[in-house]
Amino acid sequence: MRAVGTVIVASTLVLLAGAAAVAQSTGAPQPSLEHQKLGYFVGHWKSEGTVKENPFMPAGKMTATDTCKWFEGGFAVVCESEGSGPMGPMKGLGIMGYNGEEKVYIYYGLDNTGMTMTTVPRGTVTGAEWVYDDESTMGGKKIKSRYALTEVSPTEYTFRWLMADEKGAWITLMEGTSRKSK
Repeated sequence: MRAVGTVIVASTLVLLAGAAAVAQSTGAPQPSLEHQKLGYFVGHWKSEGTVKENPFMPAGKMTATDTCKWFEGGFAVVCESEGSGPMGPMKGLGIMGYNGEEKVYIYYGLDNTGMTMTTVPRGTVTGAEWVYDDESTMGGKKIKSRYALTEVSPTEYTFRWLMADEKGAWITLMEGTSRKSK
């Protein structure tokens, strides 16, 4: 009888220890190292660039001021943007995150120009270069686009927005520099 009692007590302790381990492992999720990389963009940024003649907008200069903050939980960065370009004043909202299932960075944005994203660009980071690729429909046509960003320093990055032509060659639509301000 005493042996049965010992087995019951031992079994109960094992079950309780297992339940405690499961409870600890199912706590609130924590941002991964990939999520933490998005912290590079947190802060106030001023951008200047050149838009080249393209099917979506006329050529000209563009400027923008972005305020980027961590979204609650630390899994995404939300950026509010205000500026001007060849089509006039611009306001926008962008959300950057990381999809651990697909192992890609994601970006979703909208602005007051009426251009609405029909897909979610997916990106990778290699060293200091962030590259987001997308395939969507604009003006009734399927297009491939790429947004390439290179970290120059903790307070500066260069950017390029590109589109593939009919033969698949990348054409630069816009390029510029963003600098962190205080």
